[in-house]
Amino acid sequence: MTHRALALLQLDSPSLILDIGCGSGLSGEILSTVSPTDGGPHTWVGMDISASMLDIALQREVEGDLLLSDIGQGIPFRPGSFDAAISISAIQWLCNAESNETNPQGRLLRFFNGLYASLRRGGRAVCQFYPKNEAQRTMISNGAIKAGFGAGILEDDPGTKNAKFYLVLTVGGGEVQRDITSVVKDMHDVDVQDARRGSNFAGKKGERRGSKAWVKQKKAQMEKRGKVVKASSK
Repeated sequence: MTHRALALLQLDSPSLILDIGCGSGLSGEILSTVSPTDGGPHTWVGMDISASMLDIALQREVEGDLLLSDIGQGIPFRPGSFDAAISISAIQWLCNAESNETNPQGRLLRFFNGLYASLRRGGRAVCQFYPKNEAQRTMISNGAIKAGFGAGILEDDPGTKNAKFYLVLTVGGGEVQRDITSVVKDMHDVDVQDARRGSNFAGKKGERRGSKAWVKQKKAQMEKRGKVVKASSK
């Protein structure tokens, strides 16, 4: 799964990568050993909520720096610190409400807002996750989109017990080839949603901003999100 996520990151030079939910550092070891011909090796920083798993990583003498932190409280790094981010089987836990005071949507939004800020413009993140159901999948992708990411979901082995989901995220401001559409080009079973701020993509179908067709399109989008919209005049 780490190798698959790395392929989706499309890194062509040594990069600084944030490993989210790094556990004992297994993914980090792979990042450290990527060959120069494949764009590596990469430098990484791992964060995890489990002190015992980080202790195992220390005992294994992994090369990355380690941070004990709850990703549901945000990503505590300076803006633009990382070239990319990776996460294997971690972010679905943000959907769980362990108490009445826990708000999954709030935790997801804090996480994605922090992740968006910590990545440089044009950066990318790939999060492999196991949604319990369609509601969790939607909750996770919506949280990423609200934070400003261009978001696409890739499903490997769809319809089987071995199905794996990869949330591919891009931060606006990069080169054209780093656009989310190039990541998923020619791939099957991909659901792409792009909600980057300052959209330069709006109006590509010919609808002029403020025109009747543009207003109708916006109303349709709002209805899909469950919002009540004023009926169109004849």
